[in-house]
Amino acid sequence: MHIPYKQIVAAVAMSGIASLALAQSVSFLAPGDGATVASPFKVQFAINGMAVKPAGVMDANTGHHHLLINGEPLKAGEAVPFDDRHLHFGKGQTEAEVTLAPGDYTLTMQFANGAHQSYGAPLSKSIKVSVK
Repeated sequence: MHIPYKQIVAAVAMSGIASLALAQSVSFLAPGDGATVASPFKVQFAINGMAVKPAGVMDANTGHHHLLINGEPLKAGEAVPFDDRHLHFGKGQTEAEVTLAPGDYTLTMQFANGAHQSYGAPLSKSIKVSVK
């Protein structure tokens, strides 16, 4: 069986594009999902397949982190609101001290571009924490 060279090249190129898309993700380094924490507590963000840049930088495949308190991931292109439930890390921070009153929370990390426009659900991650 002979497979034409052009088909092999196309298949390899497409697999590379697919793996690149899969490589773009966010995660929490701390706290862990289901953790019980004392306020204030450290939140650490990670990003794969993109670069962290400060707000205002509009380079391709770059952006910065946001932390949504009891909020859902934002749709792609939707601007992250500026209020006490949407924390912005526009200086390019990858960790922060967060202060919350005692209670149970869902924390959603949302990666967004330099204009605070969400990259959507694929670049978001939610965890649950209990603050004591």
